[in-house]
Amino acid sequence: MRFRFQFRLVPFIAALLLALLGIALGNWQQGRAAQKLAVQEKLTAFALAPPVALGPNLTPAASLEYRRVTVTGEFVADWPLFLANRPMAGRSGYYLVMPFKIADSSTHVLVMRGWLPREAEYGKLPAFATPSGTVRIEGIVSGTAGHVMDMGKAAALAPRAIVQNIDPQSVASATGLKLQPFFVQQTGLAQAGDTLLRAWPAPSSGIDKHRGYAFQWYALAAMAVLFFVVTGFRSGAKQGDARKHDAGRSEAGSR
Repeated sequence: MRFRFQFRLVPFIAALLLALLGIALGNWQQGRAAQKLAVQEKLTAFALAPPVALGPNLTPAASLEYRRVTVTGEFVADWPLFLANRPMAGRSGYYLVMPFKIADSSTHVLVMRGWLPREAEYGKLPAFATPSGTVRIEGIVSGTAGHVMDMGKAAALAPRAIVQNIDPQSVASATGLKLQPFFVQQTGLAQAGDTLLRAWPAPSSGIDKHRGYAFQWYALAAMAVLFFVVTGFRSGAKQGDARKHDAGRSEAGSR
């Protein structure tokens, strides 16, 4: 049996588009993996470096992101914000975010103090303690507080508001405070009366997941090309068999 490849335009276009889509998405996932690998390398290097003392001068987030910092001042106790839909260890809850006034200045920074469980009663906020007076905290600078899908219209920023997402600029507008353009994820063990958990998710997690997704997209692209080639040869073989059959019928009819 002789196999012939039959080129068909429509299947070729479909296979080409699917292959290009698979390659593009595979490259995107590889890029995400590379970004997170770079973050992981930064985190490893910064973990060994001494913490930086955060001062009142406004500093771009990019120059401090992922750095360990210390900051002295006091919490603005009447402006707690609760970031909803932040699960931890399989439990639903909130991230507690509060402005922190840097000592001897009018500059503030948003501190992600930790995680609190959601109460069973809808709308009831969990209890927490806030240290009074001047304190010194340690943390890691983060450009964002993470992002989740907004469920409906975003709530107005107000003290004790439950919101999905925030950024320093919007909080500065709502509070009138001068804010650093980043967050500080507070680290360290809980103090007496502190019920907050601080097992922050690593921003570099998921590298293997992205690589796995990339492999799947590349495999899809390869399968699209292979399917086009195999079906082309099959079509050619079937066409050859059909011609032989027609020729046989014509010969039989002539007899």
